[in-house]
Amino acid sequence: MIYLDYQATTPLAPEARDAMLPWLGGPETMGFGNPHSPHRMGRMAAAAVEVAREQVAALLPPGGRVIFTSGATEAINLAIKGTSQGGAIAASAIEHAAVLDCAEAMRSTHPVHILPVDREGLVSTDIPLPQGLGLLAIMQVNNEIGTIQPVEALADAAHAAGALFLCDAVQGAGKLAAPANADLIALSAHKLYGPKGIGALWVRDGISLDPQMHGGGQEQGLRSGTLSPALCAGFGAAAKLAKERMEADAAHVGALWARASELLAGWTLNGSADARWKGNLNIRRDGLDVARLMSDLRDVCFSAGSACASGSGRPSHVLRALGLSDGQAKSSIRIGFGRYTTLQEIEEAAGKISRAAEAQD
Repeated sequence: MIYLDYQATTPLAPEARDAMLPWLGGPETMGFGNPHSPHRMGRMAAAAVEVAREQVAALLPPGGRVIFTSGATEAINLAIKGTSQGGAIAASAIEHAAVLDCAEAMRSTHPVHILPVDREGLVSTDIPLPQGLGLLAIMQVNNEIGTIQPVEALADAAHAAGALFLCDAVQGAGKLAAPANADLIALSAHKLYGPKGIGALWVRDGISLDPQMHGGGQEQGLRSGTLSPALCAGFGAAAKLAKERMEADAAHVGALWARASELLAGWTLNGSADARWKGNLNIRRDGLDVARLMSDLRDVCFSAGSACASGSGRPSHVLRALGLSDGQAKSSIRIGFGRYTTLQEIEEAAGKISRAAEAQD
């Protein structure tokens, strides 16, 4: 089996797994304590959580705090709903559904504006922002096509308009430097070789949030519920490793991109070739039956678009925003690779994809 769906999720790093194991113990160990309890076992668990918090924070700008959540979707909801005080919300047309659906849910009380992108999938830094803007949400790296947005310039534009800037950095965290001037940054552990079920929202100092979950007041009074020391520890270890390996991982991915692009040269690239995280190869072959292709290649794991939307039968909203027709969007595939992908796997998968696609002609 060849796994090429790194935008959907990444393999758990062995270092992250090892960091989790002490906190998954049974009754004969001391690793199952509640981190919110005042006794010794609780304090041990709480210390592990705080170490992880510092490790995640090291990926993010100084002058802020990390709030652990169940994932990036919760982090984004907390950011959008927790900071909105009546001002307009704006987001790009290619944001993840976590942003677009959350903004849409606010439409009855907040003006919502969807900003266009160009044919390369980029938001212009000169784009006019709406009057009365309260929050601008732009992702760092698009999950479907891999384009890297000029988030720092857009954050400056938001601030000039008197608004806050939220960056969905799920696909960029641990791979690229975080935008230094963002106000809120959402990230997810399982997109940077950590465990599923945990994410974080980074909040710049001085910004207040209204909690969206109520209960015991855990996690700084903003996110009630008992934290998992195991998930936190895994997230922290993955973040630490990503920071240490950022340059090496980027070089490895760049080499894989070059080879994959060479082997699939007859396909058309969707999105920018330059402003792009090169672990994401979104390509199309007009007239391709992607469902048949995936059925024919059961030993190669790739995507027909965003994993969140695959199987819905709907054309990708991201590809449509680039100006592609429904037919072009439905004839596109996304190949995602990363730290643990080998050159041999890329060569073998590209050959299989090419032969299966050509068999449809």
